[in-house]
Amino acid sequence: MLLSRTKPAQATGNAVPSDAKSRSKVPSLEEFIKNRDFTGALTLLEFTRNSGKGDLKNDLWIAYCAFHLSDYKRALEEYNQILKSPDVPPEVWTYLGCCYFYLGMYKEADAAVNKGPKSELQNRLQFHLSHKFGDEKLLMVYHQQLKDILEDQLSLASIHYLRSHYQEAIDIYKHILLDNRESIALNVYVALCYYKLDYYDVSQEVLAVYLQHFPDSATAINLKACNHFRLYNGKAAEAELKSLQDMSTPSFTYAKDLIRHNLVVFRGGEGALQVLPPLVDVFPEARLNLVIYHLKQDNVQEAFNLIKDLEPAVPHEYILKGVVNAANGQEQGSREYLKVAQQYFQLVGGSASECVF
Repeated sequence: MLLSRTKPAQATGNAVPSDAKSRSKVPSLEEFIKNRDFTGALTLLEFTRNSGKGDLKNDLWIAYCAFHLSDYKRALEEYNQILKSPDVPPEVWTYLGCCYFYLGMYKEADAAVNKGPKSELQNRLQFHLSHKFGDEKLLMVYHQQLKDILEDQLSLASIHYLRSHYQEAIDIYKHILLDNRESIALNVYVALCYYKLDYYDVSQEVLAVYLQHFPDSATAINLKACNHFRLYNGKAAEAELKSLQDMSTPSFTYAKDLIRHNLVVFRGGEGALQVLPPLVDVFPEARLNLVIYHLKQDNVQEAFNLIKDLEPAVPHEYILKGVVNAANGQEQGSREYLKVAQQYFQLVGGSASECVF
């Protein structure tokens, strides 16, 4: 195994060329992390642990790499194990909270992060948790504690996006890009905001900047496919996703649920009942698309059950909820549901952003 040979074997004949020596040398942990090769770093760290040379620092790095590989469950297990050791850094509680957050376990995340010391990371996590809990008062408290630093501004932009304040998010991303030209991944975020604003051509232009550098990015290819769906048709969109599926990269594996969801949409609802129900609590769009599928199948009650507890935030959600209430009112002969539908339609019709001049 290469990892067990940190030095080249002694040459018995001709000298080993210097470039061959450099190729046989295993990169250091610092080099792996710098290059964001977390798989390589994790392999090295696990080898160290299995050889009996592991320590607390090694364990912390293993958890860090697992988290950055999106293996949040593994990272959670590692941090929980670390917390059983003596002299554990108190910020591990905050790291544990981040794992819980990404696993959708928000109450557990809140309990963990509150055990950690005050820090910028703790504030960002609490900022996002207050949004998940719908606590506007706490949201403003943590908002006011954000600083003019990269991580905090990115966090603020993401909350703007989640609250459908897409132009505000774009303004922050563009401001950051002025001083951080190398952060080209921000182009994906900007492109996603333009997509949400229905500027599909602009989204494509911005997205192309990122795809020039990372043509196999699952997130970027998926967004490009969505733009094609809006600009052209489902077949054009599916063709874009096919190129990603053919790659069979780790990037595709990571985004496979999102892509399965979008293929249902691109194919006009084909396979909806098999694919969408498990994703309803994963992607907000999955719930909406399943509601639309049930309406098309005249399953009004199923559509109503799915959307009755949804609090609409953007025009298409208000419209869909209005349509479902109208259909349910007609089916049951209920003026109450028809009145609710009328209120949703009036809210959209009276919105300045939805008026056409």
